[in-house]
Amino acid sequence: QENNQDTDENTDSGVKYYTREEVQAHNMSKDTWLIIHDKVYDITSFMEEHPGGEEVLLEQAGADATESFEDVGHSTDAREMLQQYYIGELHMASLRLTARTSLYANWKYWNGFLMLNLSYVRRKTCLK
Repeated sequence: QENNQDTDENTDSGVKYYTREEVQAHNMSKDTWLIIHDKVYDITSFMEEHPGGEEVLLEQAGADATESFEDVGHSTDAREMLQQYYIGELHMASLRLTARTSLYANWKYWNGFLMLNLSYVRRKTCLK
């Protein structure tokens, strides 16, 4: 009997795991996947039905659309409807990478913000 290691790594009790790179490959109107709250959805068959238009979904195709999805303020019905397009979860390695990238981006933002404000405070103090 063959041991299929790939299946063992990519599924856990029936759940399929996808890397960010795998999701990114599905970024066209005839093949559209999204990540929302670390869950992967194949919304290809929903593209023409989306009340906000196909274009807004294509802008997020193959990427993490969590922020856009939440910013719109989707209804409970829309959130329930989304479940029928669920195909799996974002792989843990992709989650760790995302967390590290977010931490670095946040650090860069706050570091720049603090430096800008410190230079402003120094200038104000020197002018007195």
